[in-house]
Amino acid sequence: MKQHLISLYSIIRKELIRIFRIWIQTLVPPVITLTLYFIIFGSFIGSQLKNIGDYSYMSFIAPGLIMMSVITNSYANTVSSFFSAKFQRNIEELLVSPTPNWVIVLGYVCGGMARGISVGFLVSLVSLIFVRLPIHNLPVAVLFVFLTSFVFSLAGMINGIFAKKFDDISIVPTFVITPLTYLGGVFYSISLLPHFWQTVSRANPIVYMINGFRYGFLGTSDINVWVGLTMLIFFSVALFSANLILLKKGVGTRS
Repeated sequence: MKQHLISLYSIIRKELIRIFRIWIQTLVPPVITLTLYFIIFGSFIGSQLKNIGDYSYMSFIAPGLIMMSVITNSYANTVSSFFSAKFQRNIEELLVSPTPNWVIVLGYVCGGMARGISVGFLVSLVSLIFVRLPIHNLPVAVLFVFLTSFVFSLAGMINGIFAKKFDDISIVPTFVITPLTYLGGVFYSISLLPHFWQTVSRANPIVYMINGFRYGFLGTSDINVWVGLTMLIFFSVALFSANLILLKKGVGTRS
């Protein structure tokens, strides 16, 4: 077990060095992008809109923007890191070593979580420049952000396993994650939508993640928070198991 922990520590350390060595590329750009969101949608447009519930438009979208940064960066880090290891063929050294597959998965996923949560923390600090966020239930907010980062880091690794060229690592973020995030209630409450579109929105898992995180800050949510938490736990177990199965079968890692 001690040997496995050393292996896990080594992978996580490598990932952290990679993230913070090129912090100008990994941490700064998403913070600048989200700052522009706060300026444009919060200050410029939001000042012209009425409150959503008991909160200003800026206060309402802030948790969603923070969660959006966590989702995109958790996914992006894991998929790019694992595919780079495949492309440089150094993943083969790890796979032929005594390191168990669960250690490999957990190591890369922890790296994705480190980047996602770091960016989320920086964006949270930026949000304080524009709005003062109350904290309704800190444990719920922390639980949702950690589980969401975990889920999307796992999803990013699956993408990295299947990817055969660099273009493949941008397909899912561009055509799946980005649309689902924008339609996930970041900029609006789904309760304001017609009944049909409310029903459609509830099929989007990101709605549950964003609303659960928003509940942690504002105490308001369009969905049942416990349903969202259950969904996150289910996705965590399912995606972790899927990664283990794919690595065991050698999908994308064996010529």
